[in-house]
Amino acid sequence: MKILQICNKPPYPAVDGGAIAMNNTTQGLVSNGYEVKVLAISTAKHPVNIDSLPEDYLVSTKFESVFIDTSIKLKDAFFNLFSSKSYNIERFISNDLTKKLITILEKENFDIIILESLFVAPYIETIKKISKAKIVLRAHNVEYKIWERISSNTKNPIKKSYLSLLAKRLKAYEIKTFKDLDGIVAMTKIDANQFVQLGFNKFITAVPTGYIINKGESENVEVEKNSIFHIASMDWLPNVEGIKWFLNKVWKTVYLNSPNSKLYLAGREMPQEFYDLKLDNVITVGKVESAKEFYLSKKIMIVPVLSGSGMRIKIIEGMALGKVIISTTIGAEGIQVTNNKNILIADSPEEFAEAIIKCTSN
Repeated sequence: MKILQICNKPPYPAVDGGAIAMNNTTQGLVSNGYEVKVLAISTAKHPVNIDSLPEDYLVSTKFESVFIDTSIKLKDAFFNLFSSKSYNIERFISNDLTKKLITILEKENFDIIILESLFVAPYIETIKKISKAKIVLRAHNVEYKIWERISSNTKNPIKKSYLSLLAKRLKAYEIKTFKDLDGIVAMTKIDANQFVQLGFNKFITAVPTGYIINKGESENVEVEKNSIFHIASMDWLPNVEGIKWFLNKVWKTVYLNSPNSKLYLAGREMPQEFYDLKLDNVITVGKVESAKEFYLSKKIMIVPVLSGSGMRIKIIEGMALGKVIISTTIGAEGIQVTNNKNILIADSPEEFAEAIIKCTSN
């Protein structure tokens, strides 16, 4: 069976949760004897350096990529307001990618085409003109739900109204796409049920992703006492929103009650405002060379997500590496965990601070 996997960003190296999920799919299919070709979008934030990719990866995936400038442009965003289209989706439309896809589909026949996220759905029309392959959406999130939740948490009325508009248009596009799909593979059962409620009535299942531990990295890392950490891709708005909430409403209480505690903020694309922080015992690390060694060197992992969807793969990573994890309900959504057994769930600033203090003192 031949499978074409179209990715909204490079799945390798697996530098964040989305890339981990996509690469796990690739490796799982290849290791089970399927012939897979990966076509990925390269962007300024998620570039492809073809020379740095392992030869065995290039051979096993027949990897190709196309650069798209997906950056937010104020002029385009403004004029988009006068249309009915989703600006979130429009940024991923490219004539170059369409041409590359046509070349691939005219050269090879595929049995299944996997769309990694809704953002590559605009290419369904091109696929259907050339290929008879089944089209399956690998839904990492219910995309509109993220923006809907961010909007509900936003106080500024103008920003709230704009985010609400983005959510409504994304929802309309998500539902419109249903008719062109042969199936959906959601990340969680919660998301699968949400798609059914939205009207999807074809094949649908939930396949969570896992975390493959790299045995090549050292396990002998000293754990810093009373260390608290957050690691995530900081170009994803819910991560920024969650950390701002934590710093503004939780950290002061933690520091006053546990003055020896230190908070480490790590992750790619760290905004400058976090480097400029002048808060006691808050250290902004930014991008780390080895995520695993960073995890292992710290004690308490926080996941203060207020607006997500799908599943937080960083929680799976933290669990695999034996970390104490404190998360909001939304942060742990879709993962089979039990509060006070294998995770601590805290949704209010008071609950979150109390959970951290409990861990630093016990």
